[in-house]
Amino acid sequence: MSSLAHHFATMAYNNAWANLRLLRAVSVLTQAEFEAQRTSFFPSFKATLNHIVTVDWYYVDALERGLAGQPVNAQALGFFEPEDPFAEAASLGAAQRDVDRRLVKLCVTLTDPVLERPIAIQRSAEVQHETVTRLLAHLFQHQIHHRGQAHSMLAGTSVKPPQLDEFFCANEARLRAADLAELGYSEAMIWGTAERATST
Repeated sequence: MSSLAHHFATMAYNNAWANLRLLRAVSVLTQAEFEAQRTSFFPSFKATLNHIVTVDWYYVDALERGLAGQPVNAQALGFFEPEDPFAEAASLGAAQRDVDRRLVKLCVTLTDPVLERPIAIQRSAEVQHETVTRLLAHLFQHQIHHRGQAHSMLAGTSVKPPQLDEFFCANEARLRAADLAELGYSEAMIWGTAERATST
């Protein structure tokens, strides 16, 4: 399973797993800590994590529509109104998990030829097109970029930042097994066989 399409599927699983760990840690914060101004690109956990959700909505919607042969969503910029749709970590976490599931569902159906299909995206001034490859690469980069900022902000609280780099190595399978089970996933689903996933 060394195809690019499979790699994108593993990135979608990784995204769901990393968000589970990060948002579990953030959920321990008080509401005041969740909203407090901090030094980062977006100045709070609330703003940073809401931004991840709304951007995910925007791009996952475009990908779902494009791959289904549906027209571009002319109202797609509405995903950013309001800028922070979730006031509390719990509701935000539920929304993130939902869009993470949608992204996994989309990515596991991909094949390498489909990756070059153009996807229409409604921008503020016009409809633009990007291939599935470029759009997914951008989306995963965006998620990692801002998730890392929230992870760093945790270091300024009493909550220990969770480990977020225990996903890809086969010999670390035991470290993520419980989290994957909570999400309804498994090493066999992601990598093809349990034996391959747990081998060193």
